[in-house]
Amino acid sequence: MTPNNLRGARARAAGRSVPLDRVDREILAALVEDGRLANNALAARVGVAPSTCLARVRELRRRGVLRGVHADVDLAAVGHGLQAMIAVRLRSHDRAEVERFRRTAPDLPGVVGLFHVSGADDYLLHVAVADSDALRDFVLDHLTGHPAVVHAETSLIFEHVRGTTDLVSG
Repeated sequence: MTPNNLRGARARAAGRSVPLDRVDREILAALVEDGRLANNALAARVGVAPSTCLARVRELRRRGVLRGVHADVDLAAVGHGLQAMIAVRLRSHDRAEVERFRRTAPDLPGVVGLFHVSGADDYLLHVAVADSDALRDFVLDHLTGHPAVVHAETSLIFEHVRGTTDLVSG
């Protein structure tokens, strides 16, 4: 990690935002809407030269603001038709145990996302699996038998609707 990336990561970890001007925000908003925009089209949309746009996008990546562009895959279409949120409570809250779980959980089969949360539970795992048998097996094989986990509670996801709030315009 470069020193600037490290500073950006520290600022974000401390809850501070990274300074962005109007052009940076317009670039981010356009990429959120369509991550496949070619640089020339992106530059035209935000009203800057293509070379300026490319430099801006590279800088946003270097600073850790733009972490990637991802495909939105229909999980059911690829055999993962059942999704769930699983609330996990850890046995201990010592830093090593929490870090061990945080490091290993994202690599478990079917984990779409991992959220460290406040409240009675410590983590929420978003998982996508083939069916209810696979979900039961996931919980039994990877959570209830995990030495750090004291409790797991599963909630099925019936529908997921992506938010429409523009979070990058300022």
